Amino acid sequence: MSHSWGYGPSDGPEKWCDGFPVANGPRQSPIDIIPGQTSYDSTLKPLKLKYDPSNSTDILNNGHSFQVGFVDDVDSSTLTGGPITGIYRLKQFHFHWGASDDRGSEHTVNGIKFPCELHLVHWNTKYPSFGEAASEPDGLAVVGVFLKIGAANPRLQKVLDALGAIKSKGKQTTFSNFDAKTLLPCSLDYWTYDGSLTTPPLLESVTWIVLKEPISVSPTQDNARPTWFTTRLR
Repeated sequence: MSHSWGYGPSDGPEKWCDGFPVANGPRQSPIDIIPGQTSYDSTLKPLKLKYDPSNSTDILNNGHSFQVGFVDDVDSSTLTGGPITGIYRLKQFHFHWGASDDRGSEHTVNGIKFPCELHLVHWNTKYPSFGEAASEPDGLAVVGVFLKIGAANPRLQKVLDALGAIKSKGKQTTFSNFDAKTLLPCSLDYWTYDGSLTTPPLLESVTWIVLKEPISVSPTQDNARPTWFTTRLR
């Protein structure tokens, strides 16, 4: 059965448990990251991200955000290392943008939100498909990147320039030859925990890898954020 959801008073996060009982589960995301309460784990490895620009295929308005899709039937754009075991393929990336700079990101650090949060979604290739992996405890790995107001980010501009073509839900257009690695900060130091998708169906199948260093976005670029996605209340 399909359940509608959004960010309004009648269908927002406080109501998601009505249609998705897992919303009350033990490993729900997002969380507030408190650096002073985190612990260092010497067994964690450096992240290894290998992204092939030719794998990007399209950009889609799904009604809640926009996402850039990638070819994921071969191991050409992958995540390995870090807290995960095996090979995870890049499926898509998307952004969570707020109506204002103080409520855009999903995760918070010491209770503080960033204007935006980028999610690069990968799935575990020990499962036959993304759909099957999404239901498994170790099925997905999402790299989260915070965006802060600062210098203009030319690497982000190609994505922003494409938004005019997908202003309504279901709109999709070609988005080719994009290297997702250019959206990552210089440092790949990270926090990690076992969590869930941050939007319905809220499946508790995500190994979260939240990068400590944000990337920048200029005030002009931030103001160009898609206002049709910014009725967020979280």
